[in-house]
Amino acid sequence: MEVAKQAPRLLTEPDGSVISGDWTTAHLALWLRLEKNLTQLSGPVRLECAQMDTNGAVVFLRVFGTHAAAWPAGLTDEQRQLLTSLHQRTCPAEPAAAKLNPLARLGQGVMLLGSHALELLDFLGRLTLAGLQSLRHPRLIRWRLLLDVIQKDGLHAMPIIALLSFLLGAVVAYQGGLQLATYGANIFIVELVALTHLRELGPLIAAILVAGRSGSAYAAQLATMNMNQEIMALKSLGQDPFHWLVLPKLFGLLLVLPLLTVLADLCGLLGGMLVAQMQLDVSPTVFWQRLGSQVDIQHFLVGLYKAPVFALIIVNVGCMQGMLAKGGSEAVGQRTTRSVVQAIFLVIIADALFSIIFSDLGW
Repeated sequence: MEVAKQAPRLLTEPDGSVISGDWTTAHLALWLRLEKNLTQLSGPVRLECAQMDTNGAVVFLRVFGTHAAAWPAGLTDEQRQLLTSLHQRTCPAEPAAAKLNPLARLGQGVMLLGSHALELLDFLGRLTLAGLQSLRHPRLIRWRLLLDVIQKDGLHAMPIIALLSFLLGAVVAYQGGLQLATYGANIFIVELVALTHLRELGPLIAAILVAGRSGSAYAAQLATMNMNQEIMALKSLGQDPFHWLVLPKLFGLLLVLPLLTVLADLCGLLGGMLVAQMQLDVSPTVFWQRLGSQVDIQHFLVGLYKAPVFALIIVNVGCMQGMLAKGGSEAVGQRTTRSVVQAIFLVIIADALFSIIFSDLGW
């Protein structure tokens, strides 16, 4: 049944004043005319309001202020919730905190870093438990979503990774070839290009491009879903968001990133081979023969071992940032930026740790 609309009226009674009428868009002009009278009311004030929309709530806050204690009696719970929500979204930013000294800023930064590390570990633990559960019960794996990840994050990423790896291999060969040619050691361009690209540059360029391309997409997608309460809807239906939103990305990237690393290695070697032929007179036949005889396959495997770890870092950071997003559209952009920066940072840290470990192992 439609509620009858009430026109604004101000009544003065012996025990106080009564403000009657709907605070809706249709009556805004009348409320604004009564604004001066409303602000000068004294004594108890009671409100009789059946309907209130957003525009009416804006005028209400303009007349009676933003403090709930100053609002007239008679507001319903829904109306108070509307006024409170509107005030929170439109109130000015809090004044800046007092300026901290350098030592306090250092301590604050360490605390934030520790808090963020705990968030990463917590998300990684939950992701691990969900992954083990899916491996024990393969029916929980969302195969269509997994294939979608393989297509979008693997197949569609091949051109950009191949192009940049080719150019990077060519640059390394060109810069190194200038120095080798000085000593007449042209043939060693093969070892230079192969070792740098197979062990370091190939896995790194693939992981960095995937972090910027796919990791940011993960964060933006989950952050938007979080804002729209779609993740909450999944939970209310008894579904685990990790099985629907995170694990397909993890399993898909664990499959495609090693393959993208192989592609980056091949394209980097092709770029180095082209420069070696043009600059150092090392023919493609000699290049590939020396590559097979002097460069051990172990160097290729070292780079391949890094790819699954890089995939885990990218998915963990990107999905965690998306899940933690709160606020409005600005939070989506912030979380997306953080996911890219943190994923690339952690990938480089992990690569440095791998270098130390493999060096100690004699690899």
